[in-house]
Amino acid sequence: MTDYSKKNNVRKWLVMAILSVSASSIYLLPFLQEVYYKPLAEALSLNNTNVGSLMSIYGTFAMISYFPGGWIADKIKPRILITLSLLFTGLLGLFFATLPSYKTSLIIHAFWGITTTLLFWSAIVRVTRNWASKDKQGRAFGFLQMGRGVSDIAVSTPILLVFGILGSSYFALSVVIVLISLITILSGVAAWFILSEDDGGENSDVGSFNSGVTEIISVLRMPVVWLISIVVLAAYSAYWGAYRFTSYSTDIFSLSVVIAGAISIGKMAMSPPSALIAGYVSDNIGIAKSVCILFVVLIFSFLIFAFMPGLPSLLPFMITNIAIASLAIFALRGIYFALLEEGGIPMRVTGTATGFISMIGFTPDIFMPLVGGLLLDRLPTVEGYRSFFLVVAAICGLGLVASLSIYRIVTKNKT
Repeated sequence: MTDYSKKNNVRKWLVMAILSVSASSIYLLPFLQEVYYKPLAEALSLNNTNVGSLMSIYGTFAMISYFPGGWIADKIKPRILITLSLLFTGLLGLFFATLPSYKTSLIIHAFWGITTTLLFWSAIVRVTRNWASKDKQGRAFGFLQMGRGVSDIAVSTPILLVFGILGSSYFALSVVIVLISLITILSGVAAWFILSEDDGGENSDVGSFNSGVTEIISVLRMPVVWLISIVVLAAYSAYWGAYRFTSYSTDIFSLSVVIAGAISIGKMAMSPPSALIAGYVSDNIGIAKSVCILFVVLIFSFLIFAFMPGLPSLLPFMITNIAIASLAIFALRGIYFALLEEGGIPMRVTGTATGFISMIGFTPDIFMPLVGGLLLDRLPTVEGYRSFFLVVAAICGLGLVASLSIYRIVTKNKT
């Protein structure tokens, strides 16, 4: 290998490293309540509805931003977008560390919806797609998802220890927010120096916005774009279904909160290896075929959850089923955007396609928590979980139909 090849290879992995760290750190701030729910509510003097409203306003602005953000990613160099998104998100985090009023917190979360979506999401998908050749798209997105998982653990664990050492106080929460904000800002600085102008692939000339309407129409006329949207929606619904595994363990199998929490942590630890393995396997057998297989696994897995009685003797089987479902979910998340290449979507409209797909595909953020809450509140415990998991299985069935359709399109194009 020549010196040039070695340098190019090192830079390539530096790019993936900064993409992974960035994709992890930028979402730690808006999703802070996942780990620090009660401390955040107490520090800001919020009730459960107020805390939920913070995520609702973030989700609303994020959903609005996906599609225009995708279009912008096809017009402006990803290096600029990714850097600005990380810097703005981190600076807003430093302001949030002052533990402002509820109204100010709402405004900050609304802006986070814009900075993490309008500027960031489609740009990073575009760079990831351009990171690998056409026949290695699965491993490219698999590496990204694996890197995000590793970064989540590497960043969150020591920061959580700092929170505990400082006494879990309001001051400790402020320190946590400052640390995450500084990591996000430093990621932005690193992105500027590590990413290059051509990392996004076939970008249109900066400032050339005249052909935007034509590009949007061309994307909306591609059947495969709509089908990938359904695939992402179904996979993300399954991801939301996995959120109920912890409460399912305690409510149906009477496990302690500590043991159920350990199961949840174990579930999250499966993300890095499953995404990486899925990436390599899907490159060998095909992305669409892999997605089909994973949906079949998820359908059977959630049907088992729906009808499994909460008997102590079935506990090992339940834990095994959680492991299988988690592996399939994280594998899907690792490769479903690799369908952009296999589906024949041109590189020049990657951002626009990603924005539209994300706008449709991530709508479970809006309806899945509501569906789960309503079913579990209005039905007896066992029937509530059964109905919820049947809904998830049905949505995965819709994802299977969409992925089979993509597979037919891919096979037809090849022949």
